[in-house]
Amino acid sequence: MILLNSILKDIWYYTNYWFQIVLIIIVIFVIIYLILQNRNPNQTISWILAILLIPVAGLILFYFFGKNYRKKRIFTKKEITDFRQTEKLIAWQSEHLLDDLDITNTNILSKAGIIKLLLNNNKALLTHNNKVYILNNGNETFPAIFEALKNAKHHIHLEYYMIEEDSIGKQLKNILIEKAKQGVTIRIIYDDVGSWGLSDNYIKELTDTGIEAKAFIPVRFHHLAQRINFRNHRKIIIVDGKIGFVGGLNFADRYLCGIQEISFWRDTHLKLEGSVVGSLQVIFLTDWQFVSNQLLNDNKYFPKNETCGKCLIQIATSGPDSDWDSIMQTYFYAISTARKYLYISTPYFIPNESILTAIKTVSLSGVDVRIILPGRSDSKLTYFGSMSYLKELLEADVLIYLYNKGFTHSKVLIVDDVFSSVGTANMDLRSFDQNFEVNALIYDENIAKKLKAFYMEDISNSKLLKLEDYVNRPLSRRIAEGIARILSPIL
Repeated sequence: MILLNSILKDIWYYTNYWFQIVLIIIVIFVIIYLILQNRNPNQTISWILAILLIPVAGLILFYFFGKNYRKKRIFTKKEITDFRQTEKLIAWQSEHLLDDLDITNTNILSKAGIIKLLLNNNKALLTHNNKVYILNNGNETFPAIFEALKNAKHHIHLEYYMIEEDSIGKQLKNILIEKAKQGVTIRIIYDDVGSWGLSDNYIKELTDTGIEAKAFIPVRFHHLAQRINFRNHRKIIIVDGKIGFVGGLNFADRYLCGIQEISFWRDTHLKLEGSVVGSLQVIFLTDWQFVSNQLLNDNKYFPKNETCGKCLIQIATSGPDSDWDSIMQTYFYAISTARKYLYISTPYFIPNESILTAIKTVSLSGVDVRIILPGRSDSKLTYFGSMSYLKELLEADVLIYLYNKGFTHSKVLIVDDVFSSVGTANMDLRSFDQNFEVNALIYDENIAKKLKAFYMEDISNSKLLKLEDYVNRPLSRRIAEGIARILSPIL
């Protein structure tokens, strides 16, 4: 018995010894790999700290979430569809931008740099003669969407991060099935992670009626390490090529009824009419080509839209398939152009140094800068991460408001009563670097003023955060925020 115990101890000792040796070797190789990738320094340091402090857990997390697969390896299938007419228009607009704008509107001309930036870094066509309907919260958004779907005559294209199998999701399914039976062509792209809870039966009910439904980068456990980071966070609907929707709301009951812990869900969505719908169509058909290998660029998907308004709009996208961080660059440039005011609303605020510096700089230059963040969040980790960035903003005279009526999920940026952005991109590193996002950039004084009025209403339901209160917050909060700050580059 004594001999057996001695043998077992020896086995345990040598097993543990060699395990530690192998672990050290793996840690060294992973750290060298991280350094050679030339990532964002903060992100690199965060991963190195996680791997050194909790080696086993850190390596597991890195395996699933940290690999920086380049677009040429994962997204080789995603070749941008050749919409040649669009390419010609972009080239012409880039060269004749000032001639193309209403030169009497000096406010819009002051933002011409944003337009040209998006023409160059995102091929985002400037569209004219558009009409914009601002939809606040689920009680305005879902009825507008369902009405448009019910009136579809030719096709419905729907691309969404999250579709849940609850009452809203079932209502969507029933409408789509009914329209498919009427002969309407329906295509759906859903994100396989965001819509994780969708059952096979839900999809089968759709496809049995002729609806084409494709998961964006399907995730199975053995592929999880490669694909968990690159998610399609877009929310796009096109009806007959004439009506489009884009914004922050997914198809789930929480976007209408809120969640139990927080109650009310505040969000912003847009209904668009005019030539801008063609831009949304290009994005959908490009993504459809990726998920289905089907090239669809027939003229029937791009009907001539009659003049219905005066709004100038660009649709900007970003994601791992893009050459540039288009939406982040747009945020940065738009912030830097602010001369009177800059209003931001975002549920998750984990900015990079460029965005953080831009906000502080315009505030210190005398611009009225305000940011609305959730007073309560659906994610504690990102909430604490967001809170960790506030001290330097408060010291730069930025007004920070914590929304207390419920949870604010709105992703809105308004500058100087002329430029506004509404879409899917949060002001955080994941939206900037990893997710596929889409925003509507609107150059219109009336829309900016309407969004500003709603923004002020949100402020009335918020509490102004004072620097004194922030500095005197409990030590436990400061520790939680510090930890979240360290992890923020890899959230």
